[in-house]
Amino acid sequence: MGCGNRAGGRRLYTRRVLLAVIADIHGNLDALEAVLSDLRALAPDRLYINGDVVNRGPDSVACMQRVLELNAEFTLGNHDDLMLLWQERSPVLPPEWFAEPFWGATAWSTAQLHAAGLLGPIRAWPMSLRPEFPGLPQVVMAHGSPQHYREAIGLFTTPERGAELLLAEGAQVLVASHIHRPMLREQDGAWLINTGAVGAPFDGDPRARYLLLREQGGAWQPSIRAVPYGRAGVLGRFRTSGLLEAGGLSARIFEAEIRSARSIYTPFWDWAAQEGREKDGAAWNVFRTLRPELFVPA
Repeated sequence: MGCGNRAGGRRLYTRRVLLAVIADIHGNLDALEAVLSDLRALAPDRLYINGDVVNRGPDSVACMQRVLELNAEFTLGNHDDLMLLWQERSPVLPPEWFAEPFWGATAWSTAQLHAAGLLGPIRAWPMSLRPEFPGLPQVVMAHGSPQHYREAIGLFTTPERGAELLLAEGAQVLVASHIHRPMLREQDGAWLINTGAVGAPFDGDPRARYLLLREQGGAWQPSIRAVPYGRAGVLGRFRTSGLLEAGGLSARIFEAEIRSARSIYTPFWDWAAQEGREKDGAAWNVFRTLRPELFVPA
């Protein structure tokens, strides 16, 4: 990818610069391939992968192998890091998690990646990226926010918090992911953006989403692409890969999220904690009757 030439050590672009940012692939190879096919026609100058390549879906190994083939730059997502923390039995994680059946999907994905020798590359991924283009506004990318990969940035982010983050990073464009819901917000001449998710959208639209940043008149113009793909393959692989059997309830939840294109894992977790319930099949059955709107197929 790329175009132009160099003069005096500075790159001179012969067409408008186009950047692509994809994120939250979450082990969904079919969604990833659909986005990469869409990108081939667009031929962006640079490709960035803004965290969470792995976990949730059945294709973590295949997705890691695929993205490592690309000429891309990465940031670290919380699920990418979770694989490392799990493999190391890190004290950062509550020790009881390692014995809880609810974490079966995480254990399965970690074991698959470890066996394939694919945990190592994740260790090198930074928390944020600051791609620079002479004469163009500063872009900063992070999976959550540059201050923490779990800090969510979305429609609920107050203008005051958005301004704090933009100022702290010296950014005119701040690109986040993590919450699986796309957002473009223009704020005081700057952009606060969420890429949305490739592999597990949570806004009721099952299409794979990603971000384009196109140079226009010395500024960045963002747009969100929505790419349809068939979900039968990835849903079938929950069973044929062994994830559904080994992963138990958490794998069933991740499968349900792809069917509905809605967040279910976090609402279930929060409800179980509030009710003092074990995160088990009995609690899951009760939760499904209480929140039927989360399970409508997309």
